[in-house]
Amino acid sequence: MAKRNVPINYTSRDFNSIRKDLVNYAKRYYPNTFKDFGEASFGALVLDSVAYVGDIMSFYLDYQVNESFIDTSVERDNVLRHASLLGYKYQGPSSTTGIVSVYAIVPANAVGLGPNTSYMPILKSGTTLGSKSGASFILTEDIRFDDPANPTVAARTNTTTGNPSSYAVKAQGQVISGNFRTEVITVGAFERFKKVGLLGKNIVEIVSVFDSEGHEYYEVEYLSHDVIYKAVPNKDSNTRDNAPSLIRPFVAPRRFTATRDKKGMVLQFGYGSDSEISTPSLAEPSNVVLKRHAKTYITDTSFDPSDLMGTDKLGIGPADTQLTITYRENLSNNANAAVGAINRVTNPKYEFNNPTIASSTTAANVISTLECSNEEPIVGSSSEPTLEEIRNQAMNIFPSQNRAVTSTDYEAVVYMMPAYYGSVKRCRVVRDQDSLKRNLNIYIVSESSRGKLIASNSALKQNLRIWLNKYRMVNDTVDILDAKVANIGINFEVISSVDVNKYEVLDACILALREKFSRPMFIGERFYVTDVFTELNKVPGVVDTVNVKLDSKSGGNYSNSVLNIAQNMSLDGRYLSVPDNVVLEVKYPKIDIKGTVK
Repeated sequence: MAKRNVPINYTSRDFNSIRKDLVNYAKRYYPNTFKDFGEASFGALVLDSVAYVGDIMSFYLDYQVNESFIDTSVERDNVLRHASLLGYKYQGPSSTTGIVSVYAIVPANAVGLGPNTSYMPILKSGTTLGSKSGASFILTEDIRFDDPANPTVAARTNTTTGNPSSYAVKAQGQVISGNFRTEVITVGAFERFKKVGLLGKNIVEIVSVFDSEGHEYYEVEYLSHDVIYKAVPNKDSNTRDNAPSLIRPFVAPRRFTATRDKKGMVLQFGYGSDSEISTPSLAEPSNVVLKRHAKTYITDTSFDPSDLMGTDKLGIGPADTQLTITYRENLSNNANAAVGAINRVTNPKYEFNNPTIASSTTAANVISTLECSNEEPIVGSSSEPTLEEIRNQAMNIFPSQNRAVTSTDYEAVVYMMPAYYGSVKRCRVVRDQDSLKRNLNIYIVSESSRGKLIASNSALKQNLRIWLNKYRMVNDTVDILDAKVANIGINFEVISSVDVNKYEVLDACILALREKFSRPMFIGERFYVTDVFTELNKVPGVVDTVNVKLDSKSGGNYSNSVLNIAQNMSLDGRYLSVPDNVVLEVKYPKIDIKGTVK
């Protein structure tokens, strides 16, 4: 007689439930075969083995399903992969930018007072500066010591005449973190969508890529984009002063995309060949839009301004050549610098208005006196974003569609700013209620070299302002402001079980709160006191949390901004309201989180 089909309980997916169902099944349909279900029997071994396999398969099934969606993924690589499909681009290491002051001692004029302008150097872009922590910085603009606006003071005095014999001149320029490095990679036979990995770990940007034949490869956001924009000298004498360079579109048949993962940076090229290049280097949209085919009329078709080549090969890939790749990388994971940290000129690049004196002893002495210091923090580098931050940014970037309309779009665009312009740790966009027009206040805050919140410097704000102009609406006006940092402390009181060491319970409670509140909060984010109760009650050995109290920290090493806790606490004491331009921070969790245990 055939056995009756019994419905299977598919909700049994863990070891104990699967084993229980197997035992019931064996007892019902094999009562004469399996009679001994003791823990040490062979039948128990078989059932345990099957239940173990079923439990493992259920785990991997759940794991695969969870990793298939960005909301439930826990592996960082999978979260980044899902985020990239939504338009999120992992920035990797960020650059730090700021203003540095450079000092030089220049000899005085032979006749009269004042420095000898002939010996005032021009410190060229690309000069390398060093800091106390070993980080390297690069000058991004020429510093002219002969600028009349530079402060000048007497440095040394002639003891005979009493006149100054030399002057100290102060000049300022913008710097960016990193150091240049070059790799030469040999490429063999042609390979479609060739990928090349670089050895640098903290690469910020690719400066140039050339092959052995002198062909240059350009970085693009997607391989389907074959147009890049380059600066060419402005030869018009009437407009050269205000616009020394002109932006022109160029076709880039040889191009690549740069992606980052946990191992470093990878360059990917297209799969075309040299024989397919038939387009001139300078793109002429009229030749693409207005197509003439021996007709007396013109066909006007729509076109993509970033795709002017009309080829589906996605760029020319290198083959049988050597690639010389120059890039800029940070020498440390944290490239931020505190005030006065930049203290030496390691590799000066300079010239003089009079080239004949460049090799003189006096000129060499002037260069040897170069000193530098930063009067404001060099910020822009932020710690690695958490998985939750990546998810939030990806969800905001997808609906923005490369334009900024809503406040969420503006926040997404701020976080999208390329790493070599600097990085903002936290951002909040608020409509200015006092403005009659559509004015938006963008509150930002950066991260210091010690991982603490700090005000962004002027160079980072300027980069952000230029970056936003590409995406903002025409009728939008934007003000970039510093968010106020309010430091707080947490005091708690818990009751422990009678059978545990209460001092160990106290240490576990403090450790749990440190892990919970060590990350910076978002600007305007409420502080929920109930979260503190929840974390403490989850600690083993805690019976109940009696009291939680917040207090403000200010003065000394803390921020000068103070948030009135009593006025901003909700009536039921569940949360602390925070203004739109304020961000809370537990700056020193080891000393700002205190507790007692009963």
